[in-house]
Amino acid sequence: MTAKLIHEVIPVGLLECNCSILGDPATGDAIVIDPGDEVERILEIIARHKLKVRAIVSTHTHIDHVGGLAALGRATGAPVLIHDADLGLYRSLDVQAQWLGIPVPETVPIRDFLKEGDALRWGSFRARVLHTPGHTQGSISLVVEAGDGGRNQDRLLIAGDTLFQGSIGRTDLPGGSYPQIIRSIRDKLLTLPDDLVVIPGHGEFTTIGDEREHNPFLR
Repeated sequence: MTAKLIHEVIPVGLLECNCSILGDPATGDAIVIDPGDEVERILEIIARHKLKVRAIVSTHTHIDHVGGLAALGRATGAPVLIHDADLGLYRSLDVQAQWLGIPVPETVPIRDFLKEGDALRWGSFRARVLHTPGHTQGSISLVVEAGDGGRNQDRLLIAGDTLFQGSIGRTDLPGGSYPQIIRSIRDKLLTLPDDLVVIPGHGEFTTIGDEREHNPFLR
């Protein structure tokens, strides 16, 4: 890897969604994943590193992961990307806001979609898209690696609300499915290297190996 990945993770919003800002210091290109709220803080990090945001991604469209999409998209001019199976959920933010008793966030028209196998690129880095339904139908996870995909390059997994330290995403909300999320984790995530660092949608980081060995939902 020609340059060390800039990666800052900040918990944002009422439910402390883990928002990731990932940048290439050599080119200044960046992506932002799950800007759920507190866009001013996100923009401060972008400005501090002198980054140009090339894409804004939501791992799924629950309100705590998408509340800042419109404001961040307007501030950066970057396209907003989701999986199209979650578009209906995004269009129901008014209902989701009622669940939490919070104001309905501003929305932005979604014109660009991600699917299994797509690769997001910024500078010398890329994120490979895995479609991991179960928490929602359009949930995705992102494997971050060097742009050449070299075997010996540092990588990490941004798992959204599919996999947590010692737990998995809830499946009792509309679009959720317990058999699906278990299948997504076993077939897509547990095939990744044991030492791969996992950034979940909330809470502490973990690794694939730790979850394979200790997560009670995966035994």
